[in-house]
Amino acid sequence: MLDVARLKTSWGVVAGHGDEVPQHFYSTLFVTHPQTRAMFPPSMAAQRDKLVGALGYTVANVDDLDRLVPVLQQLGRDHRKFGVESDHYPLVGEALLATLEHFLGEHWDAELAEAWGTAYGVVAKVMSDAAEEAARLTPPWWNAEVIAREQRTFDITVLTVRPDYQYPFAPGQSLTVESPLRPTIWRHYSPANAPRPDGTIELHVKVVPGGAVSPALAHLTQVGDVLRLGAPVGVELTLSPHDDDLLLLAGGTGVAPLRALAEQVAAQGGNRGIHFYVGARSSRELYDVKSLRELQQSYPPLVVTPVVSDDPARPSGQSTVVQAALAGRRWDGHEIYVCGSTEMVAGTVHALEGAGIGRHRVHVDELHSSLNPVGEPHASSAPQPSASADRLEQQ
Repeated sequence: MLDVARLKTSWGVVAGHGDEVPQHFYSTLFVTHPQTRAMFPPSMAAQRDKLVGALGYTVANVDDLDRLVPVLQQLGRDHRKFGVESDHYPLVGEALLATLEHFLGEHWDAELAEAWGTAYGVVAKVMSDAAEEAARLTPPWWNAEVIAREQRTFDITVLTVRPDYQYPFAPGQSLTVESPLRPTIWRHYSPANAPRPDGTIELHVKVVPGGAVSPALAHLTQVGDVLRLGAPVGVELTLSPHDDDLLLLAGGTGVAPLRALAEQVAAQGGNRGIHFYVGARSSRELYDVKSLRELQQSYPPLVVTPVVSDDPARPSGQSTVVQAALAGRRWDGHEIYVCGSTEMVAGTVHALEGAGIGRHRVHVDELHSSLNPVGEPHASSAPQPSASADRLEQQ
């Protein structure tokens, strides 16, 4: 039986040392097992935050297996694309215990070492078992050739890629992308289309100033280049089993997964209503309205409403996406999907709750990549509302 209280207390002490903890952990891992260094990106700055976030989340939920196990299973499956194999887990465990002992000092004893060893053993087994199961069904990554490139604005490029064989994803999911120009660095993007007969996938890439991956994808990637795609993840933005009409609220490149949902509904036929509000700071940043208008023509129950928020060249009084949607409407009986920057999503959810809309009807992407101890960097240290390349591509 794990001493959960002592695990949490001891982690609180260790976490209080801040950046020294991941620095010590990775130094220990790389010195004792130098072969692991090649699995990580050249810059470890963001990676260090990931370790603390992963450990903090795991310890906080160690007594809530229904919440923790699915996250660990997803991490195990995702780790395959980094070359992680079952024999790597003990190496990480050694470095972790050495790090905990270093920072706990006199508080470290045989009982605490056993408790942490047991807890890590459970984590490693769940992740390793999930990875082995996934390996029987899917590859660690897909190679995908860039077959089209279109620069929509000065900082948004649309790439169309064709995986080397069938890539199984559901509209609303996200996938990780690695460019040969930035090896070992993966970033999340959401396909902007429902699955197509030809298997192609459309990715919307917004350049983040100072970023490591987005400028390479947007400015340097050319037709004929080959990218790597990780397995699809996330279910929060996938279509609910209900037949209710949809309210889609998108900001920036958050339009991508929501457009995929709209395409899915249109392909199913019927008369399911979709109200799609697309927001941007200025009209020139409404980069995908043309595609949405074309979809609207083929599926009349779709109503597209562009919203410009703060273009100084336009009259004052412009609305945000959620303000425009809530003006004169209650949206009873609608399933609501929200996608955009972290700030946009948080503000939209708050406004919807203020309007009396139950949180259970609002779908946002609570991406768990932030928990990945050897995975791709993410801005947050715990799951929070998030979606779109705007906020997922941080560097």
